[in-house]
Amino acid sequence: MRESRSGRRVAVTGVGVLASCGVGAAAFWRGLSEPARQATERRVEGFDPAVIGLSRVELRRLDRFAQLALVAADEAITDAGLGDADREGTGVLIGSGIGGAYSWEEQVRTLDARGARRVSPLTIPMVMPNAAAGAVSQRWGFTGPCETVSTACATGTQSIAGAARWVASGRADVALAGGTESCLTGVNLAGFGNMRALSPTGSSRPFDAERDGFCAAEGAGVLVLEEMSRARARGARIYAEITGTGSTADAYHLTAPAPGGRGAAAAMREALTDAGVEPAQVTHVNAHGTGTPLNDAAEAEAIVAVFGPDGPAVTSIKGVTGHSLGAAGAIEAAAVALTYLHRTLPPTMGTTAVDPSFKIDLVTEPRTWEPAPVLSNSFAFGGHNATLLFVPA
Repeated sequence: MRESRSGRRVAVTGVGVLASCGVGAAAFWRGLSEPARQATERRVEGFDPAVIGLSRVELRRLDRFAQLALVAADEAITDAGLGDADREGTGVLIGSGIGGAYSWEEQVRTLDARGARRVSPLTIPMVMPNAAAGAVSQRWGFTGPCETVSTACATGTQSIAGAARWVASGRADVALAGGTESCLTGVNLAGFGNMRALSPTGSSRPFDAERDGFCAAEGAGVLVLEEMSRARARGARIYAEITGTGSTADAYHLTAPAPGGRGAAAAMREALTDAGVEPAQVTHVNAHGTGTPLNDAAEAEAIVAVFGPDGPAVTSIKGVTGHSLGAAGAIEAAAVALTYLHRTLPPTMGTTAVDPSFKIDLVTEPRTWEPAPVLSNSFAFGGHNATLLFVPA
């Protein structure tokens, strides 16, 4: 990683994840291989923020997107074995594409129905996209850098990339990084529906010949990133190492990807160069794979452009999780970490007939896998492209 100083390396030592297919890493991993029910909206069922001891007063001050982040962070911290001694200087970089959408819409209705004096004074703290990062920092007393990225569907990946650069450069020895999103409100769903981005059949089918849109979801993913020698010294379990990041802009269109996936290909090449990894060394691409006609076509072209027609195995977990927007890349990074742990590639659920024009090796059944370099992609409205490169620790 080009930011690395004095040979500093970035280890993934903790995973926390909440998705529509499972709450917690173990349930999430099992859910990745189970068929999802048809539903245009994919919510985190059974989510209870009280499990980490949040009081009623605290819950009233936090929008659901921030509550999801707190629970994911709690799991990641526990998984990594962080304690009181790890608070000083630990960073937090947790992003959201939308922020507190539920609180915003609720207060707009209050304003319209009851007048300005009845709008909650907590409205701004609840809707601001940095509320999740701030809440995590405050709850555990992490005093290092605390920041938020908001780049639509690339948010989770870019947040992890930014925190990895903190660790590599020495700005922090430990960082919590990821994304969170809960914005399945009436306005947002209507907006996505009217732009014809949502699947009318309620089926997410990445790279399928009959794909017809994404299924909107909520969720959160948080990783603990730690300087490698520190992690080893304390005997931490190390899932993988992050050695490269890529970030580019299409500079083309507000919602459509650049022709041929040129921006996506550039992000993947940048991550490979940053890591000093050759394309032939990569054996798995965790694709953005939304199940929309244009996005999947552009990403498939980009993968072939970077790796050739006999490239790495490709999988998209959005067939199960749906598309959780700003949380998607972080949830998918959690899946990559668990892929290393279980030495298995998760399947692309929901896909039954791969588009014959795509020259990619799409994984549609769980596949035994020997750990090797992995690319994880996220692409977003606005033309944002982001890629992480993981290698075995």
